[in-house]
Amino acid sequence: MSFVEINGIKKNFGTGDSRVEVLKGIDLEIEKGEMCVLLGPSGSGKSTLLNIIGAIESADEGTITVNGEKTRLMSEKQLTQYRRKHLGYVFQMYNLIPNLTVRENIELGAYLSDNPLDIDELMATLGIIDQADKLPAQLSGGQQQRTSIGRAIVKNPDILLCDEPTGALDYNTSKEILKLLEEVNQKYGNTVIMVTHNDAIKNMADRVFTLRDGEIRKNYVNENKVSAKDLEW
Repeated sequence: MSFVEINGIKKNFGTGDSRVEVLKGIDLEIEKGEMCVLLGPSGSGKSTLLNIIGAIESADEGTITVNGEKTRLMSEKQLTQYRRKHLGYVFQMYNLIPNLTVRENIELGAYLSDNPLDIDELMATLGIIDQADKLPAQLSGGQQQRTSIGRAIVKNPDILLCDEPTGALDYNTSKEILKLLEEVNQKYGNTVIMVTHNDAIKNMADRVFTLRDGEIRKNYVNENKVSAKDLEW
């Protein structure tokens, strides 16, 4: 059994004439510790699928099983525990709390975990130990995204969900963040599921799912994976 199994996921928005089929029956499997990319243009359904995996949205049909647990069978309380126990989230917008320092923002994530990572060691890995006492407004975009990754990863989640994590960043900073996600995946063994419309990013993934019009068009294991530092676009 795969670590993440997704079977027959369907999602519609709207009703009547304005009803839109966003996901049309998604099936996919992800192994523990893999770096996965959900690739597709805007409107392909990839962020909706990520939100359903992350229990931010619910599917109309189908099941998601993580480590043998089906999310559809969970109560609201169990879903909250599922998010806390299994998931870390990194978004395009950093969603940091403006009046808390870098360290305090990361500590927020640690409070949600029974087994948090060491905060100083993590900040050193992320390259933000020197910014520990700064507020978000005093940081660059890249430093804010590093802090956001720190807050997500400090819980030591099984799955790190990344929705366009480099979408708001310039080329060089984007590559730094991708290298960081690669390092986090290798060092801590978290399964990473990353949504992107940037075709080049698929080359650093273990497994690639290409979405278009709410369906998976390609699903393959990357035989010629390259390091994030060697990506070009």
